[in-house]
Amino acid sequence: MSTLRSNIVSWVSRKYFSRLQRNGLDLSKMSFLSESTLMPLRRDGVDPVPALATRRAQEPISKLSLPFGMNGWLVTGHAECKAVLGKTNAFSTDFTNIAGNAGISAQQNPGGLGFSDPPTHTRLRRLLTPEFTMRRLNRLTPRIHSLVEERLDEMAAADGPVDLVEVFAFPIPSLVICELLGVPYEDRDEFQKLSTARFDLFGGANAPFGVISDSLSYLRDIVKKQRENPGDGLLGMIVREHGDDIEDEELTGLADGVLTGGLETTASMLALGTLVLLQHPEHFAALRDRDDAVDPFIEELLRYLTVVQVAFPRFAKEDMEIAGTKIARGDFMLCSLSGANRDAALGEDMERFDPHREAGASHLAFGFGIHRCIGAELARMELRAALPALVRRFPDMRLAVAPEELSFRKLSIVYGVDALPLRLHG
Repeated sequence: MSTLRSNIVSWVSRKYFSRLQRNGLDLSKMSFLSESTLMPLRRDGVDPVPALATRRAQEPISKLSLPFGMNGWLVTGHAECKAVLGKTNAFSTDFTNIAGNAGISAQQNPGGLGFSDPPTHTRLRRLLTPEFTMRRLNRLTPRIHSLVEERLDEMAAADGPVDLVEVFAFPIPSLVICELLGVPYEDRDEFQKLSTARFDLFGGANAPFGVISDSLSYLRDIVKKQRENPGDGLLGMIVREHGDDIEDEELTGLADGVLTGGLETTASMLALGTLVLLQHPEHFAALRDRDDAVDPFIEELLRYLTVVQVAFPRFAKEDMEIAGTKIARGDFMLCSLSGANRDAALGEDMERFDPHREAGASHLAFGFGIHRCIGAELARMELRAALPALVRRFPDMRLAVAPEELSFRKLSIVYGVDALPLRLHG
């Protein structure tokens, strides 16, 4: 890794690490949210809190207590979540639903796929889809493996324990997304630092929307540069192939969606996935020794961890009934993906990590329906490259602190661990 790029990654990692080390959570800033609303974002280590399973068993669709006069429902059952997420025409994810109910400025709309409905969503996704086919993504394979090896080399050169979040889990997806989008090296430090606060509820209700404004402002400049001089990355390709068919604001939203959808999520999967490996020596050994163990391990890890804890909020566009529950037009639906992926309807003992189960194809870790994560295959590629390489390079690695000393996100849509200190050698 060049000195410039090494300095960029080091600086961004320090910023990321510093943000995660904020002390405590000021619940007074979030007093408008009830405990029943916050409960799907709480965990006990890597597991959802038991209350989520209890709620699912009693009422897979249950009432939420929401502010701003909204009528809301928490969806925790697997079939029920699929029913909601799959009803394209019955529910809306348009940002104006949130802005109108919460008094948030429309100028803070992140745009992109997540907060748009058909036909806008259909047109934008059609522009992105070709860039996320395996044929196009395969061009990144050598670069992904190279980035992984660079990070492993840097870890091996460290004197003493290393924090896996800072030196491995965050830099890999960060640099992969920069490669994918075609962000110039000189812009990568600013580009990366704007992403990680997007899903964190520290600092009150509107804090993430302030971060959205900052990142969108920066990304507009990136898009402007790509419009003037298209590069070889995703943004440049879209500009060359579609030109005036996509506006700068729409392209900014797509770039923002790729950034926020693929960075913190994959970083959390790498860190928490390593923790799961350390908790299960038999799976650690299998991943180290057998290539055929990689795919089922990754698929079960996606289900078990479900780091994106809830789906984009849905708003009912009409009166309807789902699983015997009457939903009224305008109702807010919060689908718990972590709850759905532990549903006993998927198989036996779904609270247990088991790479040998056959439930992988049914999990909702990437969502479902038209808003299913478009970067799912890229995430799989990164996990398949990074985790086996990590355990093969450092077969004797272990936690450098007692497990109870680890600090996890308290309330975050994307769940993660603040730091993962490791001793790499016996």
